[in-house]
Amino acid sequence: MSWDAELAALTARIADPLFKRPEPKATFADLVRGLLADVPRKNSWQLADHLGHRTANRIEWLLSRAPWDADALRDAVRSHVIGHLGRPDGVLIADDTQAIKKGDKSVGVARQYCGLTGQIENCQVMPMLTYASSAGHAFVNRRLYLPESWAGDLARRAVAGVPEQVVFATKPQQVIDMLCEEMAAGTPFRYFAADSAYGRDPALRAFCHTRQVAYVMAVPADLPVLKARGGSEPVGHVLDRLLAHAGPGIWERRSCGNGTKGVRTYDWTAVAATPAGQRPAEGHAHTILIRRGIGDPAEVEFFLAHAPTATPITELIGVAGARWKIEENNETGKDLLGLTQYQVRKWDGWHRHVTCVMLALAFLAVSHAHLDGRPRPEQAPFVISAGPGQGKDHRLPERPS
Repeated sequence: MSWDAELAALTARIADPLFKRPEPKATFADLVRGLLADVPRKNSWQLADHLGHRTANRIEWLLSRAPWDADALRDAVRSHVIGHLGRPDGVLIADDTQAIKKGDKSVGVARQYCGLTGQIENCQVMPMLTYASSAGHAFVNRRLYLPESWAGDLARRAVAGVPEQVVFATKPQQVIDMLCEEMAAGTPFRYFAADSAYGRDPALRAFCHTRQVAYVMAVPADLPVLKARGGSEPVGHVLDRLLAHAGPGIWERRSCGNGTKGVRTYDWTAVAATPAGQRPAEGHAHTILIRRGIGDPAEVEFFLAHAPTATPITELIGVAGARWKIEENNETGKDLLGLTQYQVRKWDGWHRHVTCVMLALAFLAVSHAHLDGRPRPEQAPFVISAGPGQGKDHRLPERPS
């Protein structure tokens, strides 16, 4: 089947339960096709021009005013990703990306930290969730961070169409909510991974301990961990003690997987340690992984792992390396698919545009996974889910013996 035919079949399967009328179905298919096309900027006007629409009205109506559910589309994207890329070795990876904006009308926009520039910018912050396995990786969930200045401003919320049930939540809490949705949906994953902005959050770690979720998260050097003889110390002191007692022989050179520039190789060491005030889940243990750059020994990063007892360190290193997959998704989403090139300002429009981009990325990831000629699984019709909490509780897959 040709690329065009596969895309048409996918958008038709998803659109059938999503839209009641043929007009939005056709515009939806056009929009996803346009996001995948070579268009300089993926805003409504340039997409419409590429697609041969006389004006941008059809796309703008679909994103802003047509009656349809972006969360139902998100569920269909997840179904497509897991149906093709789901594996027992799956990893869910959280990270946030930003859209720099002018003005103060776009929902959630505020002067806040922007990882793109490393400074305070007028921007929107978007926590994203990627599913990665040995078969490939793509986004499966998303959130728009609503700063407290927005969450408590009823007039501003009303203009932007923010639903009444949406309340202020920190970015780690939004990730917890997304993990709950993935567990309810039955997403098969063995580990969760994230950078230090999430690894430092005790509530996120506690959630993983309570739900027996294995994780490998980067943590800051000042994260307090328990000392063997009582009390606590910053995790950075652990490395100092290791070097003082064992010297440079503590390091082993290991690959943590392939990146866009080839194999990622670093020096690694590991030691058992527990974050202060938190115990691992039953049958699990905490491990501190320490990564050092080969070219620059001063480049050190700390990871806190929570995994079943006796998990090989090489496995944990691999999970630490999988974190880069979401950065690749963010780059592809922005550079090729227009993830942040929307012109919509309201809540519904943002979720619809971003979720359509997620579908475009999922199509690319699945197409790439099948380039080796392996047959595609038979596709069942997409079913609109009943919402969070309707699936089974998450259980870690059994480890191979």
